[in-house]
Amino acid sequence: MAPVYDTLDNLQFGETAVIESVGNDDMSLRLLDMGCVPGEAVILEKIAPLGDPIAIQVSGSLLSMRLAEASTVRIRRTLN
Repeated sequence: MAPVYDTLDNLQFGETAVIESVGNDDMSLRLLDMGCVPGEAVILEKIAPLGDPIAIQVSGSLLSMRLAEASTVRIRRTLN
């Protein structure tokens, strides 16, 4: 079965994925600095009541980000 690729903004609550790549703008550089590097596992931990922002567990930290930022992170979904 082929891997399923998507972006972080489409991850569902509690779902796990692996980061494949991060976009190439200034925000992406900040995400890389905070541990959103290719190969790292991420878990969607929290979603704000209106759906934006979200909080992800990555590299031992809980990061909050807007959906626009999350849409720049390409992921590969994993089986939970």
